[in-house]
Amino acid sequence: MSLRINDQAPNFQAETTQGKIDFHEWIGDKWAVLFSHPKDFTPVCTTELGYMTSIQAEFDKRDTKLIGLSIDPLHDHEKWLKDVEDVGGSSVRYPVIADTDLHVAKIYNMFPADETGSAEGRTALTNATVRSVFIIGPDKNIKLMMTYPMTTGRNFNEILRVIDSMQLTAKHKVATPVNWQQGDDVIIVPSISNEEAQKIYPQGWETVKPYLRKVKQP
Repeated sequence: MSLRINDQAPNFQAETTQGKIDFHEWIGDKWAVLFSHPKDFTPVCTTELGYMTSIQAEFDKRDTKLIGLSIDPLHDHEKWLKDVEDVGGSSVRYPVIADTDLHVAKIYNMFPADETGSAEGRTALTNATVRSVFIIGPDKNIKLMMTYPMTTGRNFNEILRVIDSMQLTAKHKVATPVNWQQGDDVIIVPSISNEEAQKIYPQGWETVKPYLRKVKQP
């Protein structure tokens, strides 16, 4: 079954570079970013993991935990993460899942459910679909899903921007417009009448269209 936004994130138990975890227990009451990689020792993914080490403090500020995934075994991960630390200039503080039986990749629809075999003998090309990002909320529901081609490095600054938006809009009855950045004006959601909006925003708002009302970020 395909996953959709707001579906419960499939739970799993897995070996990671920081020990065995139960995914939902590991998330706890935090937000989480699960980002997967087709193969250890691949150039684009090495830059991605390295960059994540350098900006992990930004995710910490947002109460968001990071966890990587590759289908290679733990001993390969341990060697690869030394390269990652060299590239990123920081130690890797987040766990990386060793999905050697492809279980997590299958339940997250990165492989068909009937995909056979294990990690052994597979190449980055045969694992090209294992290149996804999932943002999961404290309620364990999927908030965002993105899958990238192998040759395109992911923009994790965009992931931070999306988390900022989702955390803001979960707290206030607003949405964020195109290209929104922290501190920009936001949109009053259509379900809020003008009468109700007047109580929430007594300072007023800009009416661009009857259904598009901009207001200062709360």
